Amino acid sequence: MFPKSNDFKLTKRACYFAYLSMSSVFSLPPILFLTFREMYGISFTLLGTLVLINFCTQLCIDLIFTFFPKYFNIKRTVQIMPLITSLGLLIYALVPTFFPQFAYLGFAVGTVIFSISAGLSECLLSPTVAAIPSDDPGRDMSMLHSLYAWGVVTVVVISTLFLTFFGRENWMILTVFWALAPVVSFILFSIAPMPDINISNENTSAEKAKKKNFALMLCVFCIFFGSAAENSMTNWISGYMENALSIPKAWCDVAGMALFAILLGAVRTWYGKYGKNIYSVLLFGMFGSVVCYLVAGLSPSSILSTVACVLTGVCTSMLWPGTLIFMEEVTPAPGVAAYALLAAGGDFGASIAPQMLGIVVDTVAESEWGLSLAQTLSLTGEQVGMKVGMLTAAIFPIIGVILLLFMGRYFKKSIFTKKTV
Repeated sequence: MFPKSNDFKLTKRACYFAYLSMSSVFSLPPILFLTFREMYGISFTLLGTLVLINFCTQLCIDLIFTFFPKYFNIKRTVQIMPLITSLGLLIYALVPTFFPQFAYLGFAVGTVIFSISAGLSECLLSPTVAAIPSDDPGRDMSMLHSLYAWGVVTVVVISTLFLTFFGRENWMILTVFWALAPVVSFILFSIAPMPDINISNENTSAEKAKKKNFALMLCVFCIFFGSAAENSMTNWISGYMENALSIPKAWCDVAGMALFAILLGAVRTWYGKYGKNIYSVLLFGMFGSVVCYLVAGLSPSSILSTVACVLTGVCTSMLWPGTLIFMEEVTPAPGVAAYALLAAGGDFGASIAPQMLGIVVDTVAESEWGLSLAQTLSLTGEQVGMKVGMLTAAIFPIIGVILLLFMGRYFKKSIFTKKTV
């Protein structure tokens, strides 16, 4: 039975499943990189370039929808978005399988296509959920973003088990399986009613437009620092625990990456059911991230450092979705362009921060003072480099705390505030 025009429960479920299935395009490739190197002889540099292609493609989509959203049929784009994901993953799997001499070309083209869909999901799923009538839209937004974390856990567990029992040489079957998952979202979107989604909010006075633009820029910087705090640990937690803390790799993956993602999803789910006062949540999360990074980098105890790394998942869990919720509260009818702009800020932070941390690790590990300090502390140069890298990464949430304190004072006087702070 088809839903009534005013019943958007199915629409919300379609958005949730789309976000859940989208996690495969971020989680699956890193799991398969070593397999690709062994089977097709692809260098680590070229594999790393696929990550760069993913980021650049998403950023381009973010910017396109920031400046030109009115040229797109938003509802139709949301509906076909899952098929773009499936197409990208199928090309990713089938071209190298049937044309191994063009393996890298297949990976690159597939990455571009499913990254387009990933960019679209960041720009369009949040405003779609926000446009659905709800007693508490902030909780709906948190629930939406919690599904990404649960998706990561699901993809990692299922993919690891499949490759273990069926062999790495059958990776393409696994990829085709994940390519079929978004089709469910396409079917749901095809039969579900779509809400009216605001493209932009141009019918405002010059004064209000100026205040709104300033508010949006503050939110862009906030999501940049929040994303940087989250993704620095996401990308380095396993390597840091293994190399700097001398913890076995199996434990690094289970007690590190998986537990981090579980806590990330658990807190977002909790906020989706019981959360309120998003400003306080953001401030607590940013401040807690500072503490976690400092403890991880300074503590001589491997256990305490591990706990700090994992608890970063709790602290950073709401920094991205929470900024979107905060934006909705302080800017009326933000529109697709605003969501796309914040997605660009978040993607930029997710790219810059881990790369900067890596540069710090390499620089310190090879420096004279780094080697001297390592000798004094009975550590290797790489271990010292990673600890300094963790301390350097604390800069992002530190600036984030300062920014949030300013935002708290500013929005108390803003005409857009609706009991936010």
